Amino acid sequence: MIPLRAWTEIDLSAYERNLKNIKNALPKHLEFVSVVKADAYGHGLPQIVERSLQSGIKAFAVANIHEAFEIRNIGVGWPILLLGALLPGEEHFIPNSDFIPTISSIEELHRLNRVCEAVNTSVYIYLEVDTGMGRLGIWYEDFTECFNLVQSMNFINLSGIYTHFSDPINDPEFTLLQRQRMEALLNSQPLPKNLKIHADNSASFWDLHKYPAFNAVRIGLLQYGVLSNEKSNLGKLNISPTLSFYTKIGLIKKLPKGTSISYGRKYILKKDSKIAILTAGYGDGIPIAYGEKGSVIIRDQLCPIIGQITMDQIIVDVTELDVVETGETAILIGASKTQTISLELFSERSKTIPWEILCSITKRVNRTYINPRG
Repeated sequence: MIPLRAWTEIDLSAYERNLKNIKNALPKHLEFVSVVKADAYGHGLPQIVERSLQSGIKAFAVANIHEAFEIRNIGVGWPILLLGALLPGEEHFIPNSDFIPTISSIEELHRLNRVCEAVNTSVYIYLEVDTGMGRLGIWYEDFTECFNLVQSMNFINLSGIYTHFSDPINDPEFTLLQRQRMEALLNSQPLPKNLKIHADNSASFWDLHKYPAFNAVRIGLLQYGVLSNEKSNLGKLNISPTLSFYTKIGLIKKLPKGTSISYGRKYILKKDSKIAILTAGYGDGIPIAYGEKGSVIIRDQLCPIIGQITMDQIIVDVTELDVVETGETAILIGASKTQTISLELFSERSKTIPWEILCSITKRVNRTYINPRG
């Protein structure tokens, strides 16, 4: 077998425990909608969906119709919410699919209705309300017009209504305003029975028991054991990371004081040093910015990154290690016996967010699954 140069390990047992702990923390009336867009946040959509189904998850959300078809390759029998805009031409794939598109405009609604009339088939939709995110959704002041149009259509059935919060952790006042706008709309006209209503996601679901108007919650990052913000009070959920990230030492060499390291000659050795060249770089999804303050774990010690991260290599200072060998494993994200580099810390030092790190791990990084069933 050819040795791996960079790989992730995804612990499906940890993922299943996270699902259980999140479900147990939710009010009983809330439906858990598992967000598995972007290849399940880089964890592998087929493997995550299969384990979710085994764990009792019955509803999924993806970004687009291509991802929905990936889930359909696994099986049928559960709803798939499409969170993105419905592109012209995509409406033809909605009838008889069990895909539930999100409608953000009257134009999308008319396109879908024409297709449904042509094939004499009814479909279910969600309406998204823009309560202040300024992205997808019908602007909340225009919602009533679109809602009434849906009610007048013979082939369009309303399955749910939702909105997105802009910044529930850092701006609770604006989040409350968004929630109030949403609740006002829900109270402004009689709604069909059994509608799914949601606004909250991983960052904002903790206080949902205070808001009985909402009966579902979208969970993305949290199910993978990652806290979106250190200000969050979600640590009490007892979740654990599902993904760790590794690479190998490809070369070890000794260099004299004054040697410049990597492109740009921005880092100069201050003393005679021993360095290790690792077999991963930004071509594997490691941000260049992580090189400024980043480190890796080798032999249970933190080894600082020196010089600029390149496409295929990272250079680290291993002078403090008495023994180190080529072919050894270096931990990029994960834990050894006494050291930990969390995804949250990795993201902070990369000057980005956990979502981007997970979605940026490239296809040449092998995904290895721990504790699969069957």
